[in-house]
Formats: sequence, structure tokens, C-alpha cells
Amino acid sequence: MAGGGFVDSAGGARAELYEHKVTWYLIFTCIVAAMGGSLFGYDLGVSGGVTSMDDFLKEFFHKTYARKQAHLKETDYCKYDDQILTLFTSSLYYAALLSTFGASHVTRNRGRRISILCGAVSFFLGAILNAAAQNIAMLIIGRCLLGVGIGFGNQAVPLYLSEMSPPKVRGRFNQLFQLTTCVGILIANFVNYGVEKIHPWGWRLSLGLAVVPALIMFFGGLALPETPNSLVEQGRLKEAREVLERVRGTKNVDAEFSDLLDASKAAQAVEKPFRNLLQRKNRPQLVLGICIPSFQQLTGMNSILFYAPVLFQSLGFGNNASLYSSTITNGALVLAALISMHSVDKFGRRKFFLEAGVEMFISMVIIGIILALKFGKGEPLSKGVSAALVIFICIFVLAYGRSWGPLGWLVPSEIFPLETRSAGQSIVVCCNMFFTALVAQCFLVSLCHLRYGIFLLFAGMVLIMSIFIYFLLPETKQVPIEEIHFLWQEHWFWKRYCPPAEKGGITGV
Repeated sequence: MAGGGFVDSAGGARAELYEHKVTWYLIFTCIVAAMGGSLFGYDLGVSGGVTSMDDFLKEFFHKTYARKQAHLKETDYCKYDDQILTLFTSSLYYAALLSTFGASHVTRNRGRRISILCGAVSFFLGAILNAAAQNIAMLIIGRCLLGVGIGFGNQAVPLYLSEMSPPKVRGRFNQLFQLTTCVGILIANFVNYGVEKIHPWGWRLSLGLAVVPALIMFFGGLALPETPNSLVEQGRLKEAREVLERVRGTKNVDAEFSDLLDASKAAQAVEKPFRNLLQRKNRPQLVLGICIPSFQQLTGMNSILFYAPVLFQSLGFGNNASLYSSTITNGALVLAALISMHSVDKFGRRKFFLEAGVEMFISMVIIGIILALKFGKGEPLSKGVSAALVIFICIFVLAYGRSWGPLGWLVPSEIFPLETRSAGQSIVVCCNMFFTALVAQCFLVSLCHLRYGIFLLFAGMVLIMSIFIYFLLPETKQVPIEEIHFLWQEHWFWKRYCPPAEKGGITGV
């Protein structure tokens, strides 16, 4: 079978002995921690709206504003082609890329909770600086501080959710991160729509309101416990067991706690986790940890999120129509996240990846064909063609929102053993942010030069990544996070890198 198999239906070893209840304490901690996704989401949603606002462009990007006005009644692929303007968006992700390595050290040695708090503080400072910006330099510095906040948050929050969640519902709780991200995007769209009518400083309010999710994340983070995995890693065993008993809702946690202790022993023997990632036995996690977050960005979805208002204006929609259309697509993203949360632990990761991949491929091809036939001739698109574009973009968004969106964070957060988990998550965030920045920086110029071909290019990428998932990703649903390594030993391809562990216990690798 292309996807490999299980040791048994529960993942092998002591998994069948695990007990848990879905407690209110578990729900509270995961919801609070998941608010870190709202930072990422709010920024994704707000940046594209701000870059399409006339007041913002007049103050910082005069040439782009003049070009936009010159083609006000003309559909033009190149209307927003300005590399400094795209740097405003992408600088955040370059900063997140670099900061995640510092976040890895903090996450491993001080805990997931401290990283979440650090991310909230940095994001708060960046929001204040952006709202008060008087020149492009202040904008870019503020964006970099936002990026540091996202680097820390995206490094720690998926790990926190995966480690706190019981194996059988790990997918559902981990996807709270994606849900809050989507809600943040949707709220940002409503904010952009409201402040666009406030002249000339509405854009400042839009950027400044990013302090709200930062404050929620910070004060919520103060109330969070550290994860049992992290507490064991720090040698705080009594506290770790107390937290584990509380989040599982039972005193009978001996089997799971023993697995944590075994994993911790393996982790303590690793002094240089980044170097350890390069070892042959960790090849599956490294390859998947690099490819999945990279592919997540190469679907083309974040191009739509970054530049939804800009994209729809470029495609001939008016200012209000573009904001309405982007709000519709982001509403579809929230709906898709809810569908994924409800079903991912039932249907599994691979089925969602593959089924949604077909829909995404077909949607991108149809969008490319529509634009090739109807767009770029100096005439506004008809209402019928415009509606068709919105419909197929929504189909694409719904497919992405229940597959590559949430699973691009869920799967990498659950595949690394404890000794390389924080380092592995840094690699995940680094790859994610590198390709996010690359796509953000290149999308508008690519739209200008490749025209409809950019959507066909994304369709080709979706096809490639779906083939990758089919052959190289085993199913991880309901497998305890400390026992994922058994999957590599049974997989048709990865077993050559991960021979079976010696009989008699868990090695953690």
C-alpha cells in the first residue's frame, strides 16, 4: 500500500492502555493556546487590505497609487507590481524565519508556554510601531517585530496543542490553531472594510488593532500550564504527572506517563538536536518536516489571502466588491476549518490531503482557463465571469481549508520524537515562512508577467504535492505522539531508514 501501515490500530506499544476524558480544563488550555493562530490570521487578512487602501498608498507608495489611478477603469495584471510594497508584506515572514531558531532554544529549554508569551509581546510592539509609522523604515521594522512574534507563536502553539491533546482527538484540538487563524483573517477583512471609510488614517487603525489578539494571547498565556512533555523534559516529573492527570481527567495515566519518561531519556542523550535531525533514523521526519510546510505555501492559497482585495481589484472588481469577495472566500476558509476539525480524526490526514488535492487542482486549472479567455483585454469582467471566478476560488479555499491549511501544521507537529521536537518544529516554521515570504514577494510580479499562467503553475504544484503525499506520508490519525516512530518502521519506503527497535521497550527514535 502506498501510504504504509500501522503496527496496530492504536499505534503499537502501550497505546492501548492510554485513558482520557475530554475535560473542560483540556478545552480551556487548548483554546487559549490556539489564540496564537489569531496573530497569524489577523496579519494575513489585514496586510492585503491595507496595501489596497488609497490613503496608505498615497502616504508610502506614491508610484503605485498613481499607477492604480491611471488604470482605475481598466483591468490590469500589473497594477500593484511594486517590490517595496510586497516587501512590506514579506518582511514579516523573513523575520519569522530567522526568529524561529531562537524560539526553538526557548521552547526546548524554557517551555512552550514561555515561547507563546514572548511571541505575544513582540507582536504587540510591532502592531504599535506599524500603527504609528511615519515612513517605510518604521513600517518594515514594525513588520519584523510582528514576524518575531509569529515565529515564536507558530513554533510553540502547534507543539503545545499536539502535546496536550489525547491521541484519539489530537487532530481536532490541534486544528484549533487553524480555526483561530481563519477567524483572524475573517475579522481582519471586516476591519479593513470598516476602516477604509475613515480618511486618512483608517489604515493605522487596521494595523494597530493587531494589539488585541496579542493581548489576548499574552494574558491567556499567563494562565496556561506547561505541557507534560516539556515538564518531563525539564525534569519536573511530579508537576508533569499532575498536569497530565488533570488534562486527561483520570489518575490512570501510568502508560502514557511511562512513554513520556522513555522519550525524555532519549531526549536527554541528545545535546545537539539540529545535528541529530540529520541522522539517517530521522530522515522521514526531516523530509516531511521540510516538504509539507513548503508545499503548503506553494498551493497558492496564501497569495489569495495576502492579496485578496488587491487580486480582486486587479481582476476588475471595484473597491467594495473586492472586499465583499475576499470576505466570502475567507468565510469559506472558516467553514472549511470547522469541517476539518470535525472529521480529521475520523477520516484521517491522507484522505483529506488527496481528496482536496483533486479539487484544488481542478479549481486552479479552471481559474487559469477563465482568465486566459476572458481577462487582460482592457475590459472589465462581466458579472457572470466574475461570479464564476469567486465560486471556483471558494471551492479552492474550501478544499485547502480542510487539508493543506490545517494539516500543514498538524502533521509536522506530531511526527518528531521528543528529543528533536522543538528543533524539528523550527525547521517546519522556517520552511513555511521562507516560502510564505517568497510567494508574498513574487506573487504580484508573477501575476504581472505570467498573467493567467500563475494559476496554472500553482495547479501543477498541487499535482506534484498530492503525488508526494500518496507515496510518502503514512496515516498518523489516533497514533500517540510518542509512538509515531513505529509508522516509519512499517512504511514501504521509510523502513529502509528506520529499522525496527529492539524488543523490550520504546526508544523514542
